[in-house]
Amino acid sequence: MSEGRLAGRAAMITGAADGIGHGMALRFAKEGAAVLVADFDEERGRKVAEELRELGAKAEFFRCDVTKKDDVVGAVAACVDKFGSIDILVNNAYRGDAISRIEKKSDEVFERCMAMCLYAAKWSMEAALPHMRAQHWGRIINIASLNGVNAHMGSADYNAGKEALRAYTRTAAREWAGYGICTNIICPAAVSASYRKFKELQPEMAAATSAANPMGRMGDPEKDIGGVAVFLASEDACYLTGNTLFVDGGSHINGAGWVPDLGPDS
Repeated sequence: MSEGRLAGRAAMITGAADGIGHGMALRFAKEGAAVLVADFDEERGRKVAEELRELGAKAEFFRCDVTKKDDVVGAVAACVDKFGSIDILVNNAYRGDAISRIEKKSDEVFERCMAMCLYAAKWSMEAALPHMRAQHWGRIINIASLNGVNAHMGSADYNAGKEALRAYTRTAAREWAGYGICTNIICPAAVSASYRKFKELQPEMAAATSAANPMGRMGDPEKDIGGVAVFLASEDACYLTGNTLFVDGGSHINGAGWVPDLGPDS
């Protein structure tokens, strides 16, 4: 594709094989970007890359476990190798653990979550920085969560990891603004892979959560989240950095209702 708001740009998206990552990948491809689909799920990831190529975009798959530094750094290198640059970096990948009370979450659970939420972004951003700084242009979009903002019960590890990511992102925005790199955060509410699992396990609570959204629904990964991501990745966002955008149908306004059953100690 030679036309579109992202024409000529190369993007790497982690967790692009499903959910929100997939939605962003579709929108980026339709706007002319070359897309590196970086994901742990090789079968699904390859299918997504093929789907993007069928749309006329350049797209490649790279198997990436974001808890491993070598995989993350290798994905950035693959993006540069295959497309000639890395202009847009989206840190989205996450695979969650079961909800439980804070005191029941092990150190290992917290460490794994911090690796996925914070360290994966740190590694990819540090690897992408020399390329973006050399061209004096870059867009970094990190996916955080309303869970951390609203301190939802049962997910202390995830909440802490995503809030750490927000703090890191804002600091990078301050330090790298002079390099022409815009670094922002999206807190989405959409039908992701984790939401589908939640809906399957707790359909009544999922229905109540959607109904409580001011717009009365969960967002569409491509239409609702992908559209905002395209804006942040485009030239139109050249004066926007260090911000958190709540792309959530208004859920953040009064705080999304989330009171899960955490067992007999509830």
